[in-house]
Amino acid sequence: MRYKGFSSASTVICFAIILPSLADISYSIAEEMKRGTVTGNIVKDLGLDVSRLSFRKPRVDTERNSRKYFDINLNNGDLVVSERIDREALCGMKPSCVLKLELMLESPLELHRISLHIQDINDNSPVFKKDKIKLEISESTVRGARFSLDEARDADIGENTVKGYALQSNNYFVLNVDTKAGGRKQCELVLDKELDREKEQELNLVLTAVDGGSPQRSGTVAIQVTVLDANDNAPVFSQIVYKASLPENSPVGTAVITVKASDADEGINGEVRYELDHFSEKSDIFNLDPTTGEVKVSGPIDFEDELSHEIRISATDGLGLASYSTLMIDVTDVNDNEPVLYIKSLNNPIPEDASPGTEVGIINVQDRDSENNGQVRCSIQQNVPFKLVPSVKNYYSLVTIGQLDRELVSDYNITISVTDEGSPPLSSSKTVQLSVADVNDNPPVFEKQSYSNYVTENNKPGFTLCSVSARDPDWKQNGTVIYSLLPSEVNGAPVSSYLSVNGDTGVIHAVRSFDYEQFRSFKAHVMARDNGSPPLSSNVTVTVFIADVNDNSPQILYPSTEGNSFMMELIPKAAYGGSLVSKVIAVDADSGQNAWLSMEALWYPK
Repeated sequence: MRYKGFSSASTVICFAIILPSLADISYSIAEEMKRGTVTGNIVKDLGLDVSRLSFRKPRVDTERNSRKYFDINLNNGDLVVSERIDREALCGMKPSCVLKLELMLESPLELHRISLHIQDINDNSPVFKKDKIKLEISESTVRGARFSLDEARDADIGENTVKGYALQSNNYFVLNVDTKAGGRKQCELVLDKELDREKEQELNLVLTAVDGGSPQRSGTVAIQVTVLDANDNAPVFSQIVYKASLPENSPVGTAVITVKASDADEGINGEVRYELDHFSEKSDIFNLDPTTGEVKVSGPIDFEDELSHEIRISATDGLGLASYSTLMIDVTDVNDNEPVLYIKSLNNPIPEDASPGTEVGIINVQDRDSENNGQVRCSIQQNVPFKLVPSVKNYYSLVTIGQLDRELVSDYNITISVTDEGSPPLSSSKTVQLSVADVNDNPPVFEKQSYSNYVTENNKPGFTLCSVSARDPDWKQNGTVIYSLLPSEVNGAPVSSYLSVNGDTGVIHAVRSFDYEQFRSFKAHVMARDNGSPPLSSNVTVTVFIADVNDNSPQILYPSTEGNSFMMELIPKAAYGGSLVSKVIAVDADSGQNAWLSMEALWYPK
């Protein structure tokens, strides 16, 4: 049987934004089911994609319990039993036993609450506190007198608990069974025929308790009745029900209350002794002085384990007549539990390009105290680009509120604190370590805006001209820089026929010998590219200036020698001194001082 519903939004306020809670699902399962038993299917009931179930890493945790009772079949989404479930161990005598589970999914992060209603099976028999009930009854007791008997207890609930009693057939007693509040059955032995000590000094009977389960279970106890001389009165309590209040964590020895019963008889017949008549764990928590009736604490009192205690107390006189009273103890809460933070899920590392509002993790806060003592306030340290946003009850999403930049901050230690509303308040904190994953968001940047280099002509091929350098602040392959020449031409030839660049170091080499007389400078463009995906790049201009060397001889252009090393000029006989004979024009392909010319006339006699 399956139920669906919605839980309310969290009332714990950390920030003004309140997110709607996610859908709850409920299942019902009987206790003691075999491992592997299918309880339900989360894929169908939550509308999940079974093909992505394994990728979303589903896991089931039990609230306030470290035991893992259920697993998820990743192939089909079945919720299966993984550990023995004992309703009595989980819930004791509570009429309703609900196991709270939390289903966590990732990518995206989701939280769903699952309520498992554990149904009782009849796996416990009624049990009496003692193996034998001893009664001492005076022979003068009149017909119709009643004697209370110890109750049988059955760890099961509902129809599987004690439903009736039966008394062994005898000549003197019949059984009367009354139903008390909460369905408890209390039985009394009723004298149906007056006793005669001279005929029978002792009677042995058998009382049987049966439950309502199927198959039915039963338990028995022997009743030994000793017939005594006259004892007219049974003890009488001053109150039918005693009530007391006790703060949790009260130390051992703390006085709770004193019960009082009186007996009108004298001597041994009027001496009253008290006894706890409840054989549950209460006998380990409280101690009753058999003589004074004072109830004291003898064990740990924990409000979170049990809010109240109901104890049946008997008062018995010296000859066996008894009466009963009930002690109700209410336990008041003390702020004795620190709120605890649990990191339910964490996406670590988170990419630096995550947009504001990206959910990073899910935080769960638990405080076992109640009311104000259990109300909590969460806070996160300042100066971090994260905040807490309340989700479903006591759950918070850790989300980004600003742009992350791994190159500025690569790791965060985020301290989350939680404080309850108790007096005095208790608090705790937890530090979440979160790394920022690199994204290729930075192109390489050259150290200079441009590069220039001077090289003398007639250099050797392979000569190192200069080196370029670019830095990329990204991480690993995103920050690895590779250099290359961008295609272009120099004097109609590819630039790669003049220069080469080392892809790893950025060192630029000359591929050929340069000739100043052909060109005096040229430009090349170097690209720096990273190894990211997609890759980012930047360019820089490298200018190469070629320096001249004196590698060219002067050339006489006029007068032309026409292939001869001599030339002739005719001079008139009447020429005066200082007359122009001829002009000589010479050039040098070099530049600067290398092109400066001086001329000298050499005379050769004929």
